[in-house]
Amino acid sequence: QVQLVESGGGLVRPGGSLRLSCTVSGSTQDISAIGWFRQAPGKEREAVACISTDDDSIDEYDYMKGRFTISRDGAKNTVHLQMTGLAPQDTGAYYCAALLLPIATITCDVEYDIWGQGTQVTVSS
Repeated sequence: QVQLVESGGGLVRPGGSLRLSCTVSGSTQDISAIGWFRQAPGKEREAVACISTDDDSIDEYDYMKGRFTISRDGAKNTVHLQMTGLAPQDTGAYYCAALLLPIATITCDVEYDIWGQGTQVTVSS
């Protein structure tokens, strides 16, 4: 059994920063990748960034490059999402998820298997 718990969300002003954490427990050896996803009110869920547990390679999206950084602390079974330059359109629920399927190349564009409960990020003045 794999479990994921997100933390670090909150209310921040535009231009501010937050660091989200995803703590993973259970059969972590079965995990091939961890991803961060978000869902804004009234919108579909979208991928933010994903990281391989094998070699720390990353899949990320152009619209967040330079603002968001995903990283992994293997010793602590934690994946972080450092977010800077936050804007109101970044508001939403942020989820981390684990992929159990072995993959040759890291990607967020597959169905991740196990999801955390999410942490809310609100960007507002």
